[in-house]
Amino acid sequence: MKTEGETLSNLAKYCSQAERCIDDVRKKIKTAGLAEDTANSIINRLIQEKFIDEQRFCHSFVNDKLKFNHWGRIKIGYELKRRNIKPETYSDAMDAMDESEYMSVLCNLLKSKKRSVKGHSAQDTFQKLYRFASSRGFESPLIIKALKDVLNNMEYEEYFE
Repeated sequence: MKTEGETLSNLAKYCSQAERCIDDVRKKIKTAGLAEDTANSIINRLIQEKFIDEQRFCHSFVNDKLKFNHWGRIKIGYELKRRNIKPETYSDAMDAMDESEYMSVLCNLLKSKKRSVKGHSAQDTFQKLYRFASSRGFESPLIIKALKDVLNNMEYEEYFE
């Protein structure tokens, strides 16, 4: 079993490689088998020395998940909550999302998916694309707005009401 100093050093290195949240670090400490008070001491030290910054983590996480994973706000928010991050901590990062970039990601995602969707009817295609965007965590009104752009055929008009 490693000492507190060795664990602190290893975790500082771990946090230096990529942005980490407290939950990520706590999981690493748990696998090391350290006591709870030692874990808290290490986490406090990492926060104090700016190896862990939940606000910074949230901004990075939100940016990366939108740009690289093409996730919507709902899915991003869910994942942050799952990591025990409070909504007040990540709300600034969510609010900082560029709306035009967000809509562009959604439209491009739908255009790409439309090429592979095998709908039996216009309604079937619409529903499949809607469910796909919804599963990626995008909000319903924005999905419908994006689908209007992607499915600009008149045959889909009845589904937008």
